[in-house]
Amino acid sequence: MLWNKKIIKIIGFTLIFITIFTFSVVLATDDSVYVWSADTEPLAAETAETADNSLNLESGGAVLIEQKTGQVLYEHNMHEQLRPASVTKVMSLLLIMEALDSGQISLTDKVPCTEDAAGMGGSQIWLEVGEELTVDEMLKAICVVSANDCTVAMADYLCGSQEAFVQKMNERAKELGMNDSTFKNCHGIDEDGHVTSAYDIALMSRELLNNHPTILNYTTIWMDTLRNGESELVNTNKLIRNYKGATGLKTGSTSIALYNLSASATRDGLSLIAVIMKAPTTKIRFAEAQKLLDYGFSNYQYKDLATRGTVLKEADVTKGVTSKVNLVLESDVGLLLKKGEDKNIEQTINLEENISAPVAQGQKVGEVVYTLNGVEVGRTNIVAESSVEKKTFFTLAAYVYRNWFTLLRS
Repeated sequence: MLWNKKIIKIIGFTLIFITIFTFSVVLATDDSVYVWSADTEPLAAETAETADNSLNLESGGAVLIEQKTGQVLYEHNMHEQLRPASVTKVMSLLLIMEALDSGQISLTDKVPCTEDAAGMGGSQIWLEVGEELTVDEMLKAICVVSANDCTVAMADYLCGSQEAFVQKMNERAKELGMNDSTFKNCHGIDEDGHVTSAYDIALMSRELLNNHPTILNYTTIWMDTLRNGESELVNTNKLIRNYKGATGLKTGSTSIALYNLSASATRDGLSLIAVIMKAPTTKIRFAEAQKLLDYGFSNYQYKDLATRGTVLKEADVTKGVTSKVNLVLESDVGLLLKKGEDKNIEQTINLEENISAPVAQGQKVGEVVYTLNGVEVGRTNIVAESSVEKKTFFTLAAYVYRNWFTLLRS
């Protein structure tokens, strides 16, 4: 057995030198270098299509956006500064979810009710000072019944005080480009200077839904309980029960703010956010949100054009220790379209004819361009899925030896 292994090793090394000698002739006859461009032209921003209240909305401000792209599909006074009431809690929920997803807190953490939280008015679940609920239970109460006491308890738990939490809310609003907003509290009870707009609510709603989708575990609850079944919860957002595809998000109302709503829904891959502010009645609030969503689903569709990591083809590689490499799409590409326009989308693949080693993983070797009626609407790079080393004395020897050693082990 020992003698056989020595013979195998001798044969292996002999093959290595024969292979290197054979390829050295090829390497000496071709010194060309493969060059590709890393320059790409930025895509032009989508022009938002809006309507001049052709839907005859009675609300003081409204907007409909597509969730993935943020494109405005319909607007009515969308930048008017109005009182948001409990829709304020969308920002509070965003900060809580960011803390969760970053590992700052966990769903099982027990959050105590502070005196500040217990003294809240408005919608609440009547927490007592010192009573503890988990973060999971707090989120459920905030999303389903808009509990002010739970919102303040979470603010105190995360930042030490509601004031510090509100400061963080305003900082986050600036980062998101919410230029119409100033927050004075984390719950939404009327306070002078506490204002936002339909557009800004759409911005923070989109951020919450796109980057923290587990919030849907709470915003889609219709009925539930807390405290071992002693506290019953029924969602203040009636669309959750009555509207197909509804996913959330938050209601809000006071005698001054009137009736507000950030309503989200998804159908057939199209996700929409409709915001209603200062509706005269709760019935009109839900009816006009539904009207906006119906308008979006009736007229638009979202088309996935490319999926990151999709193998486009297997390409030949010259002068490499391996002769093939998979070419894959670098990023996702999608497009918001009016219904029926997807038939006019064309795909053009631009790919280098010759790919020569060395090739680095993720290296650009071409691109795919998508056009609609002759106008570019998207593109993504074509990249190498894996690295390919150039044939040299050392790389070739190492490659053959690795494969030979693998064969021995098997």
